[in-house]
Amino acid sequence: MTVLIITHSQDNESIPLVIKAVEAQGEKAFRFDTDRFPTQSHLDVYYSNGYERQVLTVDDSRLDLAEVSTVWYRRIAIGAKIPTKMEKQYREASIGESRATIGGMIASIRGFHLDALPNIRLADNKQLQLQIAREVGLETPRTLITNNPLAVKEFFEECEQGMITKMLSSFAIYDEQGEEQVVFTNPVTKEDLEHLYGLRFCPMTFQEKVPKALELRTIVVGKRLFTAAVDSQQLQKAQYDWRKQGLALLNCWESYDLPSDVEQKLLKLMAHFGLNYGAIDIIVTPDGQHVFLEVNPVGEFFWLECCPPYLPISEAIAEVLLTEGQRVKQENFKFKILNSKLNSVSYIKF
Repeated sequence: MTVLIITHSQDNESIPLVIKAVEAQGEKAFRFDTDRFPTQSHLDVYYSNGYERQVLTVDDSRLDLAEVSTVWYRRIAIGAKIPTKMEKQYREASIGESRATIGGMIASIRGFHLDALPNIRLADNKQLQLQIAREVGLETPRTLITNNPLAVKEFFEECEQGMITKMLSSFAIYDEQGEEQVVFTNPVTKEDLEHLYGLRFCPMTFQEKVPKALELRTIVVGKRLFTAAVDSQQLQKAQYDWRKQGLALLNCWESYDLPSDVEQKLLKLMAHFGLNYGAIDIIVTPDGQHVFLEVNPVGEFFWLECCPPYLPISEAIAEVLLTEGQRVKQENFKFKILNSKLNSVSYIKF
């Protein structure tokens, strides 16, 4: 059995962790760094009457995609190594055609996908996440998404414990020195309400400030849930967004037991989006409420395995990839047998 890993060359430790877990089961893993396509890797797709062939070549390794039983979709950066000095419209066209080519490659692989791209893209919609989370019974923060300054001011008055702001999409701003400035979650003060003119160019997300006893990261893999907790309030800069001091908190995470009813609601949320994997952020309030923030369908987990509490997440991912891959392989085989029998019947004259 072969697992195809879709990622890029700058991805983190999660890739070798899962590769090691797959190989420990006696199976193969093939890493495809999408930023190396089309400049440093090759894809040959051939269709003819009754015949098709797709071969992916990376360095000296060749992979016949017909051998792939499972796809793990992690990260994508197609065309990143196409020279930036190329004329802009030609570079954009090259990247667009390359994305279409690889997108077609991924979609045409008949094995198990962790997870299917349409499901990931649907689940990336944070607004829909909040809607479904409420429908399955999860607690969520009071939220406003708007480009209307007046609505923000009115919402601010409703948030008795304060208000924070964040973005629906993940991105960074680069300063004149080229330094990355990540956009984190930040508090909104009364003075900030007089400087909302930027909303006419870009909507923002506003939420009531939820008091924190702990912050949780729950990793869902199939039907298994791995949860870790951190006291982000111990560091001033981490109080609104623990990622601001993520390195300082690296060894402060501990295993956490979610209430069974919360676990079941999270699994219902995942089932709605057809996801087998997700990284979920939750706040535990001082009075013990569990408040759902969001799920990232391709979110990170590696630090929870490489550092305390050393959760065996990569093993769980490998298990789902191989078990589900084998199941889909058997179903495809049965379908081929059935189709062959039906074709044989069609030639019988009655």
